[in-house]
Amino acid sequence: MNASGINQGKSGNVSARLNAAGDFLITPTGVEYDRLRVESIVEVHADGSHVGPLLPSSEWRFHRDIYAAREDISGIVHTHSAYATSLAVHGRSIPAFHYMIAAAGGHDIPCAPYETFGTQALSDSVVAALRDRQACLMAHHGMIACGKDLARAIALAVEVETLSQMYWQALQMGEPPLLDRAEMDRVIDKFRTYGQQPGKTDTT
Repeated sequence: MNASGINQGKSGNVSARLNAAGDFLITPTGVEYDRLRVESIVEVHADGSHVGPLLPSSEWRFHRDIYAAREDISGIVHTHSAYATSLAVHGRSIPAFHYMIAAAGGHDIPCAPYETFGTQALSDSVVAALRDRQACLMAHHGMIACGKDLARAIALAVEVETLSQMYWQALQMGEPPLLDRAEMDRVIDKFRTYGQQPGKTDTT
């Protein structure tokens, strides 16, 4: 995350679903990423209890609740990346100014209303914003990206930050024109079979 430029220092957090019981692995609170080791990662249970000498990220609640609400998600990345956070400070969702918005699962990347970090209220806010989405911004805070596994969640986080930068730059010339809903529906449908598919040989 730090090498890709989407995070820095101790900010943000990362988790991976561990099992169907609701347990997950998450980065610890207040530890710089460059100092993390395998033994630094904290196992958290659905009831909020944890295993290991280090405390889990202060944001463990929204990781737990996203996994509980979304069986399709097994990796979550939360960052304070510069452009996504700049838009989130203004409470801006990212509209369909570019077709790659569909990578997050819908016609926009919504911005969840602000709530204090680490609280159940914040968890409720982001779970609602992620309904039918794989990513959202968090007002006055940052962004969340999710995936079927952690690698896909990190890749989407990089994509969301790239789109945030594009949108921020486009706004310097005024509100950009948007793709209409029908076109975004077509793009979302195409994304369902985008990339390498088992048994697929047609390159069109």
